[in-house]
Amino acid sequence: MPTADAARRRHEDRLLSYPNVTGVGTDRDSRTGAETIVVYVTRKVPTTELQPHEVLPAQLESVPLRVVEIGEIRAQGPA
Repeated sequence: MPTADAARRRHEDRLLSYPNVTGVGTDRDSRTGAETIVVYVTRKVPTTELQPHEVLPAQLESVPLRVVEIGEIRAQGPA
């Protein structure tokens, strides 16, 4: 099985082209310890509200994807 990081690198550009996707990373599932590809989105949208080509795959190269809602990303000025 490929590592999550290697699979992420191969598919990162395609994942970032999906609407609402703002970032991609890797992590380990806290329950199983399995590696995952993490896709960060501005807002989670129910699959029923997406067009078929807008639905993220459940896995890439046998590595599961996990979608995390992070909201709008904005640059912050000096503190």
